Amino acid sequence: MKEEENYWTQRYTEKQTGWDIGYPSTPIKEYVDQLTDKTIQILIPGAGNAYEAEYLWKAGFKNVHILDISEIPLKEFKKRNPHFPDENMHQADFFKFNGQYDLILEQTFFCSFVPTDDNRNAYAKHMAELLKPTGKLVGLWFNIPLTDNMEKRPFGGNKDLYTNYLSPYFKTITFDPCYNSIKPRQGNELFGIFEVR
Repeated sequence: MKEEENYWTQRYTEKQTGWDIGYPSTPIKEYVDQLTDKTIQILIPGAGNAYEAEYLWKAGFKNVHILDISEIPLKEFKKRNPHFPDENMHQADFFKFNGQYDLILEQTFFCSFVPTDDNRNAYAKHMAELLKPTGKLVGLWFNIPLTDNMEKRPFGGNKDLYTNYLSPYFKTITFDPCYNSIKPRQGNELFGIFEVR
């Protein structure tokens, strides 16, 4: 996965980060605002600049973990949040990362890696492995056509395609067009809540 690490590090180095909105996305913010148990273990994979993690941390969630394959966004996050525990920051390949979490927040991470059947099946399987038996996978998936240009990230998909990969491992609680997307993404996101089977 060194190639993937290099790819994302280069994107951050060159500031080619068009997905970065500079604050927590509204759908995820509104979801976490109604969580009452602040002791739950939360993982944000492909966290990037991790504005959602920053928001959670400042709201009193102390077991927030961020994971990214590139060191650059993690260093930037630490500059903004110097008291965030180092042991909750992970520079690692998601597919090799281990842990057990109550909640995984998906911020279009699925759409960030090359969309082969192998990768997408591995994503769904590993998400389920990282969750506790009562765990939930919650977040946003792009509802845009899947490009065949391997450099044109993020890659897209649609509800049926994503469900096809997730359904062997997850029960769908809700998975619908997102009503509270930020303006530039309106009509282009699905919001989903899934429980481990």
